[in-house]
Amino acid sequence: MDFDFTEEQQQLAKTVGEFAAAKVAPHRHESDVRGSYRPGLLREMAEEGLFSLRVPPAYGGRGMSAVSCGIALEELAAADLTVCFPVLNAALVGGVLAANGTADQLARWLPPIAQGDAVVALGLTEPDRGTDAANIDMRAEPRAGGWVLTGEKTSIMVTAYATHCLVFARTGGPGARGITAFYTPLDVEGVRRERLSDLGCRAGGRGRIVFDGVFVDERDVVGEPGLGFVEVMRGFGVSRALIALMAIAVGRAALDEAIAHAGRREAFGSPIGTFQSVAFPLVEHVTMLHAARLVSYEALHRADAGRDPRVPANMAKWWAPKAAVEAVHQSLLTMGHLGWSEDGPVAQRLRDVVGLQLADGTAAATKLVVARHLLGREAAP
Repeated sequence: MDFDFTEEQQQLAKTVGEFAAAKVAPHRHESDVRGSYRPGLLREMAEEGLFSLRVPPAYGGRGMSAVSCGIALEELAAADLTVCFPVLNAALVGGVLAANGTADQLARWLPPIAQGDAVVALGLTEPDRGTDAANIDMRAEPRAGGWVLTGEKTSIMVTAYATHCLVFARTGGPGARGITAFYTPLDVEGVRRERLSDLGCRAGGRGRIVFDGVFVDERDVVGEPGLGFVEVMRGFGVSRALIALMAIAVGRAALDEAIAHAGRREAFGSPIGTFQSVAFPLVEHVTMLHAARLVSYEALHRADAGRDPRVPANMAKWWAPKAAVEAVHQSLLTMGHLGWSEDGPVAQRLRDVVGLQLADGTAAATKLVVARHLLGREAAP
């Protein structure tokens, strides 16, 4: 069993880490205060190849593995969690499109994603349909040459920046098999957007998107009618592990700050790290994050090997964000007033990482996936 990354993956971590240190980390606080990315950041990320990680080379992408995508997102999240979302969306949406699109669709859709000309959002969640996503209300009515979308999506990351959306609407009866996926531009008549005010990840552009009689060409149906929800749920097997790694990176970055603080801050004549009450909690949280990281990469490795990643991915998704929140909280306590201050290095991280306990499925939703695997559907909740 080999736990080391390849030389190519180590170089990827180095390259993305250097980019994040130079172009992302110095602007984390000001982006949070302003509530938006600094001008030019998305273009710089595109030039770095961060939107092309999972796009096949035939369409201008880098065709990297799920493990490599996780490595890149870890480096970005350690610098600023909020910049991960357009990269995560490009990987998830690009993967769903690549797996289900026709040759003509892929030629139209994927190169702009890889080049950063198309910033993509995932339009699934609705105001009263979060975890119960299979019962969405948004309708798509047939029209000559296409479909007309009517309804609202909410809590959609990168709403403020997105040019396109993979949106899910009901075209048939109740349940998952009545949902169809559409890939549509957002700068069209009938689309309205509103930015939401958040506790954390304020630069991430989360918002609501209203579709008021928006026409979508029949050529922009993803896969077949009635299969949209099924296909995106398959993509969650990778994206949930990626989100777990993002959370872990935030937690580890906060712990690194606390560990450094414990080595230089003195009390009662010695560094505070010499006290068990300071050192031992840090050890515990480093251990928890390390273990969660291994489960996350197991899921991505399984996906790359063509095996089902859902069990370790869902284990990681419910556990890692919780462990990360607790690790950042402990880091704040270790650093005292410096941790509590918004001018310090960890307060923003605590606000940001809490949201990952909700993203792509709550702890209850992800535990349900694992429970059904362990017990079978008939004996599970």
